[in-house]
Amino acid sequence: MSDRVVPPAARQRRRPTRQGVVLSAELIVDTALRLIEEHGADALSVRRLGRALGADPSSLYRYFRHTDDLMLAIADELIGRTLRSWRPTGDWIADLRDLGLRMHAGALAHPRAAVLSAHRVTGRAHEIQAVESILGVLRRAGFPGQEAVRIYHAFVDQALAFGALDSAGTALPRAAREAEAEVWRTTYGRLAADSHPHIAATARHLVTTMRTSSYPAALDLFLTAARTRLAELRAGTGHPRPH
Repeated sequence: MSDRVVPPAARQRRRPTRQGVVLSAELIVDTALRLIEEHGADALSVRRLGRALGADPSSLYRYFRHTDDLMLAIADELIGRTLRSWRPTGDWIADLRDLGLRMHAGALAHPRAAVLSAHRVTGRAHEIQAVESILGVLRRAGFPGQEAVRIYHAFVDQALAFGALDSAGTALPRAAREAEAEVWRTTYGRLAADSHPHIAATARHLVTTMRTSSYPAALDLFLTAARTRLAELRAGTGHPRPH
């Protein structure tokens, strides 16, 4: 797509496409998301999208100015899908743990899109809702403003980073994933104790544990640290950290 801009009032198609569907921003995003999972970043072309939608490629400019505009909409849609299934309970530790796991699962459900969008800031409705909701959870828990932002920043970056990392692994061909998993047994599991005593002593744990994501464990460690930080602030032993 180019940097062409179409006024918002002109962004509504009133006639069905050749496939009998009426174009909308939501339909384009859903179709682009599907194509990304099938073809990767190359799916974000007006020609391929137009063909999948049964529409003239130029009609896509009624909804998105260029490819990056569409990519931001896809990133925001992934956030929205996570938020739609999240229901805070008032227990801030449990709520953040639940949200983090949902974010991670959402990334694995759309691994190629997750890798492309994890680093983006959309400034759109779902992202704004997520920032407001998470900061609300933290401030109601008792974190002052600056600390709430620090915890928010670390929480979101951790979830997005693990989502992208694990999604990249998921996007590998199955044979490659299985071969890499076998390295822990065939290489690390056979190292001698006299040359690699610590690996040898923990080899059976490496074989079983390294095949799965460490995000749940990392999330629990992060939340434990956050809870400790809040206790310090309440006790007056922890001072807001400098910029």
